[in-house]
Amino acid sequence: MSLIQVINPNTSQAMTETIGAAARAVAAPGTEILAVCPSQGVPSIEGHFDEAIAAIGVLEQVRLGKAQGVSGHIIACFGDPGLLAARELASGPVIGIAEAAMHTATLIATRFSIVTTLPRTLVIARHLLQQYGFTHHCAALHAIDLPVLALEDGSGVAQEKVRQRCIQAKREDGSGAIVLGCGGMASLAQDLTKELGLPVIDGVSAAVKMVESLVALGFGTSKHGDLDYPIEKPLSAAFQHLN
Repeated sequence: MSLIQVINPNTSQAMTETIGAAARAVAAPGTEILAVCPSQGVPSIEGHFDEAIAAIGVLEQVRLGKAQGVSGHIIACFGDPGLLAARELASGPVIGIAEAAMHTATLIATRFSIVTTLPRTLVIARHLLQQYGFTHHCAALHAIDLPVLALEDGSGVAQEKVRQRCIQAKREDGSGAIVLGCGGMASLAQDLTKELGLPVIDGVSAAVKMVESLVALGFGTSKHGDLDYPIEKPLSAAFQHLN
């Protein structure tokens, strides 16, 4: 029995439920999903400022999850905010959904496209492509030009825009796979895969299977080198609870 903590780094309970449902849909028998979000922070993550605030919430949740005995952690925001800092705190594996989706895409296609929310977040995706070494695998990036929370407003407009951008990516990019660039899009991947006839990858699902595999192999985050536990030092004021 393994317990995987899936962290939505924003404060949206509705999006946390969407992400949790996507994770549970692919979890193996014997895997329990603990979907959580911080009680304080930003309601959506749509830029560098938002990511900086959200990273603190991620670290808080990792520490809580570790105390609850989780086997591993997933950061369910496509910017992978606080990923390396979270790995310092954690003993089990920590996977970001952008990292998971990009890795998965390269295993099943030579080139992939990304469909995300606001145009301003495209630069964050480009930074991650460079950081993870996948720039030459990515054919194109597309934005639906709607905010993250439009995926939770019940109108279906954002979902249809994601669908149309995926159709465009298949038609124009020459990609073998499409990566969905937001945790709030997690529920769309399966239907889009069937409709388009090519893999449409949700990073939440991919990350669940990666964490399960690492746990089954007996691997946690390496504590040799820079991902060793943080150097003990007194933290002040609002950060004391992270000690």
